[in-house]
Amino acid sequence: MSQIQEKTQVIRLEQLTSDIVRLTLDAPEISSIASPGQFVMIRTGNTSDPLLRRPFSISQTSSDGSFQILFKVVGRGTSLLSHCRKGEYLSVLGPLGRGYRIDPHRLACLVGGGMGIAPLLFLGKTIMRKYPDQGPVVVLGAKNREELAPLIDDFADLGLKVHVATDDGSLGHHGLLTDVLKALDLGPQCTTYVCGPKPMMTAVHLFCRSKHYGCQVSVETSMACGMGACLGCIVPLEKGGYGHSCSDGPVFDAEELVWSL
Repeated sequence: MSQIQEKTQVIRLEQLTSDIVRLTLDAPEISSIASPGQFVMIRTGNTSDPLLRRPFSISQTSSDGSFQILFKVVGRGTSLLSHCRKGEYLSVLGPLGRGYRIDPHRLACLVGGGMGIAPLLFLGKTIMRKYPDQGPVVVLGAKNREELAPLIDDFADLGLKVHVATDDGSLGHHGLLTDVLKALDLGPQCTTYVCGPKPMMTAVHLFCRSKHYGCQVSVETSMACGMGACLGCIVPLEKGGYGHSCSDGPVFDAEELVWSL
């Protein structure tokens, strides 16, 4: 799979909440070949601290040659990235990994929790472009309204109905997004495309297994190189042995993985 190291220019930085940021980068080469579920590795500073690039899911691409990432400020790398200025240049490696495989013969249900919502927007846009008569069902969850509300409009702008849940009940269903998922009538033929915290993905996987639905999950792990060389992002496989979330994934069929239940 092609990977490009591109010198990208910051087009826009949006502070969606106190700690959630959306960054738009001009990257025509990466944007032209990226697919939903893939990610990039970004050098967040111009010094050796932090030394390693940071991985970010591609949230969406645009016909103008740009792509977006969505992230929460949680450490030094993301803090540096959140202070980028328009016109600044960043070194980006990508697109990396194996993305979602769209099944046009089954209803698509996009299930995202927290920052795991990011790659699902790209997936939703791609499905609507390729199969405009097969709009996916969208189920999103987060801690509260502040974290979730800015992201809902992106899906609504595609003409998609969004079902939401928040931990504190400040928006949508008060409780788990799996409660919302279980209440929906998805019919007998469905594939869920999932990204978010592992406990949430585990619950969705078990629900899908009980319904005989397909289930693809994007695994979020720590990554140092992003290309399978450092062995830092291995995940246990049901068939035995380990896979690399950066190169064999980050998207796996849920049945491929070992789940701690």
